[in-house]
Amino acid sequence: MKNHSIKSIATLTIAGSLVASCNLLKDLNYTVTPSPLEMHGDSVRVKVDVTFPAKGIKKKASVEITPMLGNTALNSVTVLGEKATGNGTTILYKPGGIVSYEDVVAYKPEFEVSELTVSGRVMKGGIEKMITPSKKIADGTIITPYLVNKDFKVASEKDNHKNVREEVYTAQVNYLKGKSDLQPAELDKESLKSFEKWLADAQNNPKIKIKSISVTGYASPEGEENKNNTLSTDRANTGKNTAIDLAKKSKNDAAQKEIYTLLGRGEDYEGFKVELEKSAMNQDEKQLVIRVLEMYKDPIQRETEMRNMAKTFTYLDQNVFPKLRRAEIKVTFETTGHTDELYLIIAKTNPEKLSVEELLYAASIQKDANERALIYAATESLYPTDFRASNNLGVLLYSQGKLTEAEAKFEKANNIKENGVTKNNLAAIAGAKGDFKKAKALLAKASGAGAEGNYNKGIISIVEGNYADAVSNLGEVKSFNKALAQVLNKDFEGAKATLEASEDKASAQGFYIKAIIASRTDKADDAVASLKSAIEKDASFKTKAAKDREFLKLAANTSFADLIK
Repeated sequence: MKNHSIKSIATLTIAGSLVASCNLLKDLNYTVTPSPLEMHGDSVRVKVDVTFPAKGIKKKASVEITPMLGNTALNSVTVLGEKATGNGTTILYKPGGIVSYEDVVAYKPEFEVSELTVSGRVMKGGIEKMITPSKKIADGTIITPYLVNKDFKVASEKDNHKNVREEVYTAQVNYLKGKSDLQPAELDKESLKSFEKWLADAQNNPKIKIKSISVTGYASPEGEENKNNTLSTDRANTGKNTAIDLAKKSKNDAAQKEIYTLLGRGEDYEGFKVELEKSAMNQDEKQLVIRVLEMYKDPIQRETEMRNMAKTFTYLDQNVFPKLRRAEIKVTFETTGHTDELYLIIAKTNPEKLSVEELLYAASIQKDANERALIYAATESLYPTDFRASNNLGVLLYSQGKLTEAEAKFEKANNIKENGVTKNNLAAIAGAKGDFKKAKALLAKASGAGAEGNYNKGIISIVEGNYADAVSNLGEVKSFNKALAQVLNKDFEGAKATLEASEDKASAQGFYIKAIIASRTDKADDAVASLKSAIEKDASFKTKAAKDREFLKLAANTSFADLIK
């Protein structure tokens, strides 16, 4: 903030005018906030408080004050004496008063090194009595927001590939009514024959590792409950023995070890409901059986009621209950995929042999950008309904500065599936091209874009002059832009901490923003030292510092003057 006093008659040489003007208007004080002027959101807001002293303006006089920023005239303001006519703000003669003036003008490059001046026309009775001389009241313009890095971030889509996956193989052993011993014919059934083959294949496959085997025995819901509980446990035991025998025949070492967990579940009413629904029984009869199951919780009464439905019970006994007299063998095992080297070879030579997840994984580990692009292209062709390959290829092209090609891939991905990630990436393209309005609109639709989306919103917030929002959007990641937003939000200590933890701690732009912080906090020596470091790393900062209104406080500092020569 700066105060200026202007004597409106000081430069006049005609005595008559001097007397007339002195009688009409006294000294005016101008208070400009902020001073120097500042650019925010591509515009400059000018706020001036004009103080009229007691008896400062004659009752019938008026003055039209016109501020100028460089060569650009701002809106004029008219002030009236208490008996003057016309449009304007009236100031009483005896007490004087303050007139507050505000205007906003679009920023022009010429404003960076400019002056805010005022001049005026003094009137009485509609007749111009004099023109006050132009007077500087502030410097313009701080343009620190323009330091923002417009490094908009794009986001890749992750693959869901797991090179080590946990899977389960299931086999089933069936038993006769009331029995728990294995019937020889059961070994010829498909379930156990397939299980034996699987065990043999697993033994010869180094990518399969058996972790555990659970065997659960069940009984059908007829007969005495206690007996069925014992029967289900016995079936679990014989199920285990059957699994071990098959492991021996197939020479599977892991399945012969003590990795078994046994459980007898008793009467399987849940399984009964499932098999009943799958059966060919009349739907009305099914519902009747279900009502009996739900109505009678006592197992003995429940079975009695079912037996009372003789025809129905006979059907159940022949077609449903036999499927429940069983032991389920579940083998939990891990499968390991290819080595990274092999994934890359297959992706290059026979990509059709890999799933979309495997191809995306192969691309993610491919260091050569050209080879990675080929894998993404193959994935696009083989899996045209999956948007991730197009999106990730766009990310690769963006990193190479190929914005037009990247935009086409992001558009393709978004057409396959609209989502926050591709919306964010299209916003990054718009931002990189300087179309911040379009970027902002796309970011508003980029829900779920994560840290990249928030970072991009932070850049837009700085550009628009919303610095508190910028600090919030830029999150916890320590970056130059986060530090800049904190400086613009007047959190100088926070900005210093962010810089010290960022990659820009010792960069040219990092030192430059440190110099700005030091200047704003009246630490001249620190400002000069940081500027020196910035210029040593990037000589262009010498020219910038020489005209940067951030350093007006250092104008009389000899070290600063020597530095910017």
